[in-house]
Amino acid sequence: MKFLYVKRKTKTEKRYSFTMGELTTKVTYIKKYLAGIPLKTIYKYRETYYGNVKNCKDCNLFI
Repeated sequence: MKFLYVKRKTKTEKRYSFTMGELTTKVTYIKKYLAGIPLKTIYKYRETYYGNVKNCKDCNLFI
């Protein structure tokens, strides 16, 4: 059994960009786990309609 591992999970979120407005996109989270308990999020990114990968810092969470 591994005690320290990295897991990738994709989920759909609503984001808001000032240039594009509201958009629904798939956001991928890469997290570090220690014995099944998540320690921290290493990186999160989103994939655009054209297949480009962008960081999530340029879009805000739409509430």
